Amino acid sequence: MSRKKVLHNDGELAKLILTLEQRVSRLEAVVKIGQEADEEHEEATLADTVSDEVNEEEFELRVGQNWFAKAGIVLLSLGMMFLLAFPYQDVPSVVPSLVGFVLVAAMMRLSSYWRRSFEQVSGYLVGGGMVVLFFSVLRLSYFTSTPAIESREVTVLLLLAVVAFNLVVAARRDSPLQLAMNLALGFAAGGATSAPYVVFGVVTVGVVVSVSLFQRFGKSFFLFTGILCAHGVHLLWGIGNPVIGNEFAFAAGPETQFLFLVLYAVIFGMSGLLSSRRNEWEGIELAVSLCLGACSYGLYLLLSLAASTETVYLWHALTSVAYIGLAIAYWVKGRSRYATFVFAMLGYMALSIAIVSRFTIVDSFVWLCWQSVIVLSTAVWFHSRFIVVANFFIYLLIFVAYLVSDVALTTVSVSFGVVALVSARILNWQRDRLELKTEMMRNAYLVCALLFLPYALYHILPGEYVSLSWLGLAFFYYLSSRILHARKYRWMALMTMVLAIVHVFLVDLVGLDPTLRIISFVVLGVALLGVSMFYTRGRKAGGQSSALG
Repeated sequence: MSRKKVLHNDGELAKLILTLEQRVSRLEAVVKIGQEADEEHEEATLADTVSDEVNEEEFELRVGQNWFAKAGIVLLSLGMMFLLAFPYQDVPSVVPSLVGFVLVAAMMRLSSYWRRSFEQVSGYLVGGGMVVLFFSVLRLSYFTSTPAIESREVTVLLLLAVVAFNLVVAARRDSPLQLAMNLALGFAAGGATSAPYVVFGVVTVGVVVSVSLFQRFGKSFFLFTGILCAHGVHLLWGIGNPVIGNEFAFAAGPETQFLFLVLYAVIFGMSGLLSSRRNEWEGIELAVSLCLGACSYGLYLLLSLAASTETVYLWHALTSVAYIGLAIAYWVKGRSRYATFVFAMLGYMALSIAIVSRFTIVDSFVWLCWQSVIVLSTAVWFHSRFIVVANFFIYLLIFVAYLVSDVALTTVSVSFGVVALVSARILNWQRDRLELKTEMMRNAYLVCALLFLPYALYHILPGEYVSLSWLGLAFFYYLSSRILHARKYRWMALMTMVLAIVHVFLVDLVGLDPTLRIISFVVLGVALLGVSMFYTRGRKAGGQSSALG
C-alpha cells in the first residue's frame, strides 16, 4: 500500500514539473516577444534618425548645390547686363555689345569645361549666357543716345534670330526651363518696338510656339508663360510702350489689333483640343481657361473702351462668336465642363457688350432680353445648371434695370413676358438634359410671365382696354393649356382672370366710359360663364384631371 502511494505521489510530482516547464516556456516566449519588440522599436527609431539626417543632408545639398548655383548665375548675369547698359562716354556704342559677345563666349566655354565636373553650374551658365547674348544684341539700339543700329525693327529681327538659336540649343539640351525662358525673351523682343504689326506678328508667333511646346513637353508653364507674356506685350503696345521711352498714352493703332487679340485666344484655346496632350490638359483645364479668359477679354475690354470706335460692336460680336465656338468645340470634343463654361460665359458677355454698343437704350433692352433665350438654349445643350440659374438672375436684373431707367414703358416690356414663356417651354422640353429634380426654374419663368405681361399691357394700352387685354391673355393661357396639356397654364389663366375681375370692379366701374364699361362687364361675364361651363363639362365627362388634361 505504501509503495502505491509513493508511485501515486511520483505521478503528481511529474505533472507538477510538466506544468512548471510549460509556464516557464510561456514566460520565456513573452520575454522574447518583448525583446523583439524593443529591438524593432530601436531599429525604427534608428531608421527615423537616419532618415531625418538624410533629409537634412539632402536639403542642405539642394540649397548649397542647386539654389546657390541658380542665385549665383542670376546675379552674375545681372551684373554683366548692368555692365553692358552703363552709358560709357567717348566709347563707340558697338563696343559694349562686342564685350557682351565675348562674355557670352567665355560663359559657354566655361560651361563646356564644367559639363562633367559641375553639371548643375554648367547648365545654369548656358541659361545665363543666353540671356546675356539677348541683352548684348538689345544694347545695339537701346541704353545709349547714339545707337549702333538706328532701326529698332532691324534689332528686333536680330533678337528673334538670337531667340530662335537659343530655342534650338535648349531643345537639344531637352531643357524645358530654358525653353520657357527663351519663349519669354521672344515676347520681349516683340515689345522692343512700337510698330503695331511687328508687335502683333511677333506675339502671334510666340503664341503658336507656346502651344507647340506644350504639345511636345506637356508642361503647363509653357501655356501660362505664353498667355501672360503675349497679353502683357500687347498691353504695353496699347499704352504706348513706355518701357522703351515712349510717353504713356493709349495707342491710336489700327482696329485690327482686336482681330489679333481674338486670334491669340483661339490659338491658346485650341491647346486643349489637340489629342496629343488630353491627359495633361484635364489637370490644368480650369486654371488655363480662367487665366486665358481674364487676360484675353480683360485686355480686349480695356483697349476697346479706350479706342471708342464706331465699329467696336463688330469686334465684340466677332469675339463672342470665337468664344462660343471654343465652348461648343470643347463640349463636342470631350464634354469638357470647365472650359465650356468659361468660354461660353465670355461669349455671352461679349455679345451683351456688342448689343449695348450698337443699339439705343430701348433697343438694347429688347436684344438683351432675347439674348437670354440664346444663352438658355446653349446652356441646356451644355448641361450647365449653373448657367441656367445665372441666366435667370441676369434676366431679372435686365428687367429691373429697364424699370428703373428713364425710358418710357413701351412694347419692349412685352418681350420680357414672352421671353419668360419661351424659356419655360425650353426648360420643359429639355429638362432631362439638365437632370433637374424639380421644376423650380420653369415655375420661376412662368411667374415672371404671369407678372410681366399684365404689367406691360397695363402700361402700353389705354386704360379702357386693360381689362379686355387681360381677358385675352387669360384666353391665350387656356388655349396653351389645351395644346400643350400643361395644367400650369390653366392656373395662370385663372389668376389672370381674377386680376381682370379686380380691375373691372375697382377701376372700370367708376373710371370708364359707360359704353366701354358695359362692354367690359358683358365680355367678362360671358368669359366667366364659359370657364365655369368648361370645368362643369370636364367634371361630367369623367373627372377633372382626365377631362382637363
